[in-house]
Amino acid sequence: MTLVTSLVSGYRDGDMSARSAAYAFSRRELTAWAWLSVGALAIAGLFAVLLATSRLPGIERIAHWPLGFFGNALVIHVIFSLVIWLLAMFAMVASFTTANLPHARLRAASLGPVGQAFVALSFPCLFSPAFADSSTSELTNYIPMIKHPIYDVGLVLLALGILGPVARMLLNVARPTSALSGREIAIVAAGIIYIVAILCFGIAAIQLHRAYLLDTAREYLFWGGGHLLQFVYVTMMIAIWSTLARTSFGERASAGPAVRLCAVLLAAASLGGPVFFMAFDSFSVPLHEAFRLLQFILAVPALLFAITFLAIAVTERSLSKWPWREPAFVTLATALALYGVGGMMGILITGSDTRTPAHYHAMVTAVSVSCMGYFLTQGFEILGRHQLSARAINFIVLCYGGGQMFASIGLFLAGGYGAQRKTPVGGAKMLDGAVIGMYLHGIGALFAVVGGALFVIFVMRALMRPLEPTPRFAPLASRL
Repeated sequence: MTLVTSLVSGYRDGDMSARSAAYAFSRRELTAWAWLSVGALAIAGLFAVLLATSRLPGIERIAHWPLGFFGNALVIHVIFSLVIWLLAMFAMVASFTTANLPHARLRAASLGPVGQAFVALSFPCLFSPAFADSSTSELTNYIPMIKHPIYDVGLVLLALGILGPVARMLLNVARPTSALSGREIAIVAAGIIYIVAILCFGIAAIQLHRAYLLDTAREYLFWGGGHLLQFVYVTMMIAIWSTLARTSFGERASAGPAVRLCAVLLAAASLGGPVFFMAFDSFSVPLHEAFRLLQFILAVPALLFAITFLAIAVTERSLSKWPWREPAFVTLATALALYGVGGMMGILITGSDTRTPAHYHAMVTAVSVSCMGYFLTQGFEILGRHQLSARAINFIVLCYGGGQMFASIGLFLAGGYGAQRKTPVGGAKMLDGAVIGMYLHGIGALFAVVGGALFVIFVMRALMRPLEPTPRFAPLASRL
């Protein structure tokens, strides 16, 4: 506590030794979040390998696989590669934002380490049920399920663990907020949205408990809050976009006013979640549709930022002089392309087929690519780690992001020819167009796996190396 408090006192009084010691404490906490986020991806990759292995002909003669292991392993892969990875990154960015907030005294400093402990404890609770014969999987939207008490405990620990640094950040927001940058406002807004999402999960759980459906209607449990988690991801993504834009073109390109407006729009829209539960009957179709339609609002702030950024970038430099080889710009361009393509897919969806996961994969990958690029550039500097070469970062970003782009296009093409979602290939006869789409999806997914694996390997290697000398706090305060 004294180290964290000295961060502020040192900053105000000019005591550089206190500032360095306090920043070292903050950096240790950020490093722990980095390990949790990349560790989640590593576990997701391990289960992807187990998934593939469990489908090899004759493998049952070599190893015993629990009943329903394929479905359970698929759930674990999704929960770690999407939910935990992105939420841990959000907690890391929220913790860094908290360290940079103008406060006289850091309140509730222990919520950060306590949150990390909860998230770490959630890991074994979430993956161990995959190996239990008594567990069954359920591919619910946004947060897939394994029906096992330990898995439920893991989800609660994860939610509370992320809530720790988020609550600490909100408790330390000083008035007036006009002193905060657009990027900081966006992360604070994402924190508010996260709390609203938790509230929606709670309301749905209470309604299901009263109707004696809590053990059977998990789709309803995660529907509303799951939609709002997408608002958290997009708000964080726009803050990262602003950072990458500033790195590429300067402070003006960060589009501070536009980012503030985006954050306000997303936070205000998320408040509709609890209102929907009060306005519509429980478990009703109108309630279901209200949350589904709410998702279309996500296109507005992303489009607003993209238009603002491009307008500024064009006036700053000619197209030929854009930093096409700079990792920050390559990440930003890749993420913008993915989000744009995913948004168009969402508009064109009719019915329930593989076009739906194509849309979702493109949108979520835009967030993941943004986080990866931020991690490999600004994140490494914040953590005091030696950065990779620009060529290596660009290869990882393009391999992962480009692979997911082709995979999503392949799924969308297959869905247009009737390929059904959540159905194994070979489970039903497909038209030639669907077959081509699934081949394209497989090739793209292979490149995405390579990019993701390289990201995990390089980040883990960097985190295991000795720290660089502790930097002064002030120059890093604007890294987000």
